[in-house]
Amino acid sequence: MGNKKKKYLIAIVIVIIILAGGFLLYQLIGQKGSNQKFRFVKVERGDIRFVVTATGTINPVITVLVGSQVSGTIKALYADYNSRVKEGQVISQIDPAIFEAQVEQGRANVLNAQSNVINAKANLENAKANFVKAEVGVLDAKRTLDRNRPLVEKKVIAQAAMDTAQTNYDTAVAQRDVAKAQVESATSQVESSKAQVEQAKAALKVSETNLRYATIRSPVNGIVISRNVDVGQTVAASLQAPTLFTIAKDLTQMQVDTNVSEADIGRVAIGQEAIFTVDAYPEKTFHGKVSEIRNAPITIQNVVTYDVVIQVDNKDLKLKPGMTANVSVLIEHKEGILKIPNAALRFRPAVAKIKETGEKGKGDSPQKQKSNEQVKSPQGEKERPGKVWVLSQGGKLIPVSIILGITDGAFSEVVSGDLREGMEIIVEETSGKKGQSSSAPPSMRGIR
Repeated sequence: MGNKKKKYLIAIVIVIIILAGGFLLYQLIGQKGSNQKFRFVKVERGDIRFVVTATGTINPVITVLVGSQVSGTIKALYADYNSRVKEGQVISQIDPAIFEAQVEQGRANVLNAQSNVINAKANLENAKANFVKAEVGVLDAKRTLDRNRPLVEKKVIAQAAMDTAQTNYDTAVAQRDVAKAQVESATSQVESSKAQVEQAKAALKVSETNLRYATIRSPVNGIVISRNVDVGQTVAASLQAPTLFTIAKDLTQMQVDTNVSEADIGRVAIGQEAIFTVDAYPEKTFHGKVSEIRNAPITIQNVVTYDVVIQVDNKDLKLKPGMTANVSVLIEHKEGILKIPNAALRFRPAVAKIKETGEKGKGDSPQKQKSNEQVKSPQGEKERPGKVWVLSQGGKLIPVSIILGITDGAFSEVVSGDLREGMEIIVEETSGKKGQSSSAPPSMRGIR
């Protein structure tokens, strides 16, 4: 029994030695073959385009809303969707019957007022004649009075004759004053009649204008993109002019109204190039330029954006009003610069992750920890720090601190640091313990 126990003990020791040796051999092989555990990318030179992305809507540069200034029933339509119209062309007709009747009534009122002027002038002439007659009567009565005065003094005639002459003179003067007042009244009546003529003419002009407004004409050369009425429909213009047609002045020149976030609006400037795509032509890229940056904020659910207008040529008429555009505004373009993939900035080896996690909280302030954790800063921010990893000839992982420039989301510019063109940097881990990843997985990012 003692020999058997010794044999079992020896067997167990041998198995332990074999397992330990296998583990050491595995570690040795893993260290020697560490170059096979990572995927590398060479640092290269190339171009980087930094863009600001946004969505927008395609609209005509000039859109005219054609309305009606009078109320009535649509009698006829002479334009429809996609109709090409010219300035002054009749595109709709409101029933003109009531307006024609108003014009006829206005003309009759003008003629009546003009007739009243003629009558007033005739009355004025009659009043003037009566005034002249009254003047003659005054002169005749005065001569009689003057002739009788010395005769009374000489007692040639009786005092009664003198009194009669005086009465006749006073009566003639009164009649002259009445005739003068009648002349002034007739003159005033003439002026009033003339004013009534002008008033009737003004009313006639309003009626003629309303009749003219009953015929809807195109104010510009363009294409009808919307028709909002049908024949027989009643339009009411009592409060505001109803829109009958929407006419685009020129569809060969379009604009994209984009909603750029307040975080990016400071990078956008007039004259910058822009490219965009639409769902109707996903394989085609359209080009334009920033023509206007509007200052009015657009706030939707506490998100502030600004309207950036991009001018676009549309000679082939492929772009239609209302299309949604996915826009990229070119902010900066650098050629022949040293660049690295952003995947290399996100890579952290497992040992480094654990070490960084353990070192956090040993005196670093939350602000400093946050700065150290930042791998990728907002797009377009210059002089931002970064870190990549390389493998030494001895198989050791070495971190390299660098300063980054612009980024296009996939690659970043290397402004300075110990990286040279052709150097290999690690972008991901291709083998190792199950569950390890090249770039920090969500759980590891949360730990960091």
